[in-house]
Amino acid sequence: MKLYLYRPIPSNQENYYKRKKIIFKLTNSVFIIFFLSYFLYYLSLERCMQGIFECGKKIEWINRKVIQAILSSVIIGILIELMILSLISKLHLIHVLIFQYIFYTYSHGQDFYDHGLYNILGYIIIVFIIMILLFPFNIIIYLNKNKKKKSLFLYLPFLMLFFFFYNFVIRPNLSCKDWSKGLNDTYIDNDTKKYGCQIQIPKLCLYKIGTYFLDISKIYNIKCGRDLTLKEKILEFSHSPYINKETTRFGYPLTNKDPICLNYSRKKKNKIFSYVKKNLIDMDNKELLAKTKLNRPEIIADFSKNKFGELIINVNYNKTLSKERKSLENHTKPYSKNIMILYFDSVSRNNGLRKLKKTFKFIEKFMKYKGYSNKLYPNEKYHAFQFFKYHSFLFHTTGNYPKLFYGRNKGKNMIRITKYLKKNGYVTAFSNDMCKLDSCSLPHFMSQKEISDHEYLICDINRKHTNSMIKRCLYDKINIAYQLKYGYQFWVKYKKNRKFLLIVNNDGHEGTLEVLKYSDKYIFEFLNNLFEENLLKDSTILILSDHGCPMPSIYYFFNFYYYEQDLPMLYILSFDKKNLSYGEQYMHLHKNQQKLITAYDIYNTIGHLIYGEYYIKIKNKEESFKDTPKTKYGKSIFSRIDSKRTPYDYTDMNINACTINKKYNKK
Repeated sequence: MKLYLYRPIPSNQENYYKRKKIIFKLTNSVFIIFFLSYFLYYLSLERCMQGIFECGKKIEWINRKVIQAILSSVIIGILIELMILSLISKLHLIHVLIFQYIFYTYSHGQDFYDHGLYNILGYIIIVFIIMILLFPFNIIIYLNKNKKKKSLFLYLPFLMLFFFFYNFVIRPNLSCKDWSKGLNDTYIDNDTKKYGCQIQIPKLCLYKIGTYFLDISKIYNIKCGRDLTLKEKILEFSHSPYINKETTRFGYPLTNKDPICLNYSRKKKNKIFSYVKKNLIDMDNKELLAKTKLNRPEIIADFSKNKFGELIINVNYNKTLSKERKSLENHTKPYSKNIMILYFDSVSRNNGLRKLKKTFKFIEKFMKYKGYSNKLYPNEKYHAFQFFKYHSFLFHTTGNYPKLFYGRNKGKNMIRITKYLKKNGYVTAFSNDMCKLDSCSLPHFMSQKEISDHEYLICDINRKHTNSMIKRCLYDKINIAYQLKYGYQFWVKYKKNRKFLLIVNNDGHEGTLEVLKYSDKYIFEFLNNLFEENLLKDSTILILSDHGCPMPSIYYFFNFYYYEQDLPMLYILSFDKKNLSYGEQYMHLHKNQQKLITAYDIYNTIGHLIYGEYYIKIKNKEESFKDTPKTKYGKSIFSRIDSKRTPYDYTDMNINACTINKKYNKK
């Protein structure tokens, strides 16, 4: 087969026109096939069928996707026609196949703010690489059309040079030798005699190159707080009768105080954002504010002093609530007076270590516990633990979040752990940077009693999409800065109460794996300030995720991506009341760091922290406690977990990251 870059039109006109008709028919067929296949793909909402519950948005994207489908069909049709005419090398068929594959695989969004141009960005990157590889070959063919031997002779040195460069320069620098490393110079323990689950270690870790080229915020020098139209957007998109053009301070309604808002969330489509738009309050309207009383807004978009606008947070301390919960504290003797969960959606253990460097430097300094005694560090009151084999169930939140906070995945009468916290004297707070009452599609199961006492949902009209590939800005700061400020105020104002704080952040939910690092500074300062002010006393902090990176990107082609998808991060920082008064429990924490841990175990751990030593009896049904958090799956991480546990102990768990020791394989 001859390969040409260019070829003259045949001299025989009759044969040429016959050939042209065939090509025309073939090209038309290609257009029709590609157009129909792409159109049906989006019309069927294939991604929704796989468990991603954003089907409504897919329908809104159809018009743009049809245009993309037409353009891609034209490009592919032209490439095929030029190849049939031998006007370009038939090797460009590779581009056609790549284009089709990436369009189908990476069709997640329309712009950087909405799941992030994965189809276009991925195509450009990969086609650019292929073009570089094919360019020398095409040049050689062009210069040596009729001299195959010489062409081959010239191309072989190029292949040898590339082979050498890849094996001795590129590949060593992409080694995953540090991938199994944790904090405090510790590593994954894959001893087959001890553990039923051995973590697979990937061979190539492409993120070592990507981190320099995929940080879009840095490339475009994106900064927060540069938009002068924010106030106008609020006035344009809101439908509230309580504001007008003269309003300069917009109060956001409390979404957890109004039953109407909860009823909105019970419908198939989440209506909380609509509720917020209809109920914005003019904070300078004294008559209106007098009616709100305890329902006074905690979040205010203020344009009175700053033309760019700023978000002001003021958590409403409820003295009556504080006394009421104090009266319930005698019901139990918890392991921990205060419980905090910093939940980062879609962050693997490894990417957490890569991007949250300051945060984990803070955590690492408390990793002095040896597992049996604390004689070496008698004055140390805090102990941190890391879990190398914390394994997700599915690649998306809806397959993991319910197990974390409901103790099961589906069924009627599901009860959120918040209810049990309240019953035992905990004041509860929840912050989410998605505009939902819950972080998954389960709000219709919830009752008013399960909603947190204080909730800050980022429902601001000016917020960017939660899956953005760039910084998630809100006025002059990134989203998590406000979430942590809200959490800090709650923690301080209810200093004397038992309290539970859950902060859910989605900065890791994007394909570049770069956005998360912009949160690091704020998380470190939040934890360090609480520590310095002695506000972490008698507290347990869980820093966790539900799954690793699920959003397709250039990393989608490498095995480390799939391993990290199944291995989210989990760290526990616990305050020891009386120098290891819970010595046995700390010993179990230490040993469980190398054992298979699941979301069910987190649910049981929260229950253990609430009920203390009685939780084991509740779990084993040795004592009857009505209306307590029970689940037949999992164990508390403060208790002994079987070393031989494998994902086969569960019916709905992926096992991509786990190599199962055949000796412990349960069939």
